[in-house]
Order: sequence, then C-alpha cells, then structure tokens
Amino acid sequence: MSVGTSGRRELPPVIEPGHTFGTVTDKISAVVLTKRTPRVWWVGFVISFLLMQLMMLAILVLLIRGIGTWGVNIPVGWGFAIVNFVWWIGIGHAGTLISAILLLLRQDWRTSINRFAEAMTLFAVSCAGLYPILHLGRPWFAYWLFPYPNTMGLWPNFRSPLIWDVFAVSTYATVSVLFWYVGLIPDLATLRDRSPSRAGRFVYGTLAMGWRGSVRHWQRYELASLLLAGLATPLVVSVHTVVSLDFAVSLLPGWHATIFPPYFVAGAIYGGFAMVLTLAIPLRKVYGLEDFITLRHLNNMGRVLLATGLIVAYGYMMEAFMAWYSANQYEQFMLWNRFSGPYAPFYWLLLVTNVLIPQSLWFQRVRTNVPALFAVAMSINIGMWLERFVIVVTSLHRDFLPSSWGMYWPTRWDIALFVGTIGLFLTLFLLFIRFLPMISIFEMRTLVAEEQQREEHA
Repeated sequence: MSVGTSGRRELPPVIEPGHTFGTVTDKISAVVLTKRTPRVWWVGFVISFLLMQLMMLAILVLLIRGIGTWGVNIPVGWGFAIVNFVWWIGIGHAGTLISAILLLLRQDWRTSINRFAEAMTLFAVSCAGLYPILHLGRPWFAYWLFPYPNTMGLWPNFRSPLIWDVFAVSTYATVSVLFWYVGLIPDLATLRDRSPSRAGRFVYGTLAMGWRGSVRHWQRYELASLLLAGLATPLVVSVHTVVSLDFAVSLLPGWHATIFPPYFVAGAIYGGFAMVLTLAIPLRKVYGLEDFITLRHLNNMGRVLLATGLIVAYGYMMEAFMAWYSANQYEQFMLWNRFSGPYAPFYWLLLVTNVLIPQSLWFQRVRTNVPALFAVAMSINIGMWLERFVIVVTSLHRDFLPSSWGMYWPTRWDIALFVGTIGLFLTLFLLFIRFLPMISIFEMRTLVAEEQQREEHA
C-alpha cells in the first residue's frame, strides 16, 4: 500500500500494471486452449475422479441395503446427510455473494474471482442436492417433492421444511446457473474465435449463441446481468434462512432459536469465502495468475472472513447467553452437554478453528501472507463442518427423555459418501478450469483501461 502525492494511502491495484487487452486475453485463454494440460491438473483429476467413484459405490450400497448402512438411529435420525447438506449449501453462498451483491455495489476487486466462485456455487449445490434425495429412503420417489398435478391427486405437505428446501435450493440453483452462463457468453465467443481446432470452434460457437459484441448485444447482456444480480441477492439471504428454519421451527433444545436465520446466513458466507480462498490460492500459484489475483484480493477476502467470523462468534455467545438467561433447564443442559458431554472435544475444536484462529486476520501481515491465509481458510472449512455436526448431533442424541438417549457415530459408508462428494466437487471444478475460462476475460479488460488511467493520473 503506497502513499500518493496528496498524502492519502493508495490501494494496491486489482491487476498488476503492464498488461494490455491482448496480454490479458492471451494469458486467460491460453489456460483453456493449450494442448498440454499441466501435470498437476492430471494428478488432481485422477485423485478426485477416484474419490467420486467411491461416492458412486457408497450410493450403490445405499440403494441396495437401505438407510441402515448409515449410522443414523433413534434418537439421532439426522446424521452425516443433513450435516453435509448444510455444509455444502453454505459453501455455495460465496459465489452468489461475490457475483451479485459485489456487482451491485460496484466493487471491481470481485472481477478476478467471480467466475470460479460462481462455478464453485454450482458444484457445491450439486453435492448438497444429493443428500436430501438419498436421505428420503426411497430416492426414486424424489419427484414427489415437487408440486405438480398428477393422476393420483397427490400434493406434497407444504408444512414440511423439506418442501421449503426443495423450493429454495432449486430456485437458487436455477438463478445461479443462469447468472453463471450469461457471464460466460462473451468469453465463449472469444474462445470460439481463438480456438485452433474445428471442434473447439463449433462447441464454443454453439455455446456463445451468436455473440458478436455489437452494441445491442452488450446492452442486453448488461441488462440481463443486473436483473439476475437483483434476483440472486435476496436468494443469498433466503436460501440459508430456509435451511435454518428446518431446525428453528422444531421444539428441540439447541434448535428452537430465533437467532438461527442470520446466524446461518453469516456462517454460510463465512464458510463460502473460506472455500474461495482455498481454491484461489493454489490456482494463482499453479497457473501463474498472481498478476490477476493480487494481494489486494486476498486482503479483501480476509477482511470479509474476519467480519463474518465475528458475526458467527457473536451467534455462539448469544446461544450460550440465552440458554443461561432463559433459566430453561433443558436449554441449559443442552449447552452443558456441549461443553462437557461425550461430543465436547468437537465443540471445543469448533471454537478453536472457527473463532480463535481467525482472529489472526486482524493483522494485515496475516491477510497478505499467502501460506498463513490458506491455513486460516482451511481452519474455517473444518470449523464450519464441525459447527453443523455439533448443531445436529448434540441436540439430538440427548433430548427430553434420558431413557431415549443414544450415541451417533458415522459408519464407513457415511464417510465414503462425504469424501466422495468432495471428489465430485473437485472433479467438476477441475473440468471447469480446463475447458472454460476461470477468470472473466472481458471484465479484466475493463480493469486494464482503469489501471492505465490510474497510471496517467499518478
């Protein structure tokens, strides 16, 4: 951060100086159009693809043997499936936040990270969508969740939070796909014009839908982007609010809390930005994108993590305070059980990874130190998963009746399915960065023009 002639501190650039329209286009499109795929990509793809096959095996065993292959029992009827569903949905929030809300707020630092963050959203929602379907017990009847006239006159129970999830997640996924694809169209046309192969020109040309870069095309593009951003912005809040109501509308201590909707939304953005950093830091190193994903991006994302992390920590404190202040013996026991019960190590590890370690982000030296920031992001990824595990399991395994208390431990098929969805996520993401531009080419060109003007005025 330098000091200008006026004495004010100047922010680091969002793109390193010295680039032109041509160099930006060449550098981003070369990642896709290169004939030699990096060895690191192949190693990552093989590992993630094998993990995805593990997921397919776990699903096959589940369909043959039934839900009994999982560790769910009475009273813990919700286990890894719901824990991982909420975790994946939370990861998908950062992409829409970066793309929609920061676009409406005209934050130009979003430009280098919005494309792969949007893709991350789609892949995370795809992983999340598997769990409610598989958790039905009869996944081949999943279409019954959608309200449509049929010969039996059967309609879903609209009082069920499961139906609310179907509406929220399907709407969120639809708008996210449209927003992502519309943003890709100008870049698909660039790849169409630069592709050395006939097949590449045909595929990219078909996907570009006749884009020629005319004034009319740009007008319609900008209008569609603003409309979709306006639709996606309330979805960021509504989707995880609906997911939190799955818990909050119950009467179970630990779930029946009015703080859950804002607490879940902040936690989703928190975990989502941590995953963006987890992906962005290796990408900028492997593909040499330090000029485009600069320390300013990392610093800003670290600040967002710090702000949302403080909101999440406030939620933890309010949860403990209300359990004490309410003088409700069941709420107090629930909290004491988290502190000192059989799952207490998970709760204390949650506080360390989600609250204590991220406090290092108060220091700019940490926010601009790439290895340290990556370690903090990984800590938050682990902490957000532990948070969902603690919320689901510790609230269920000891309820009102001591005679019905029990313990929950995931089976090998629970773990295999979870690890397999990580493989699915990474497989889709690696295919995306190989065949589509991970950074928006045309938006980076606008930053080049702004940087040139900045240098002229300096």
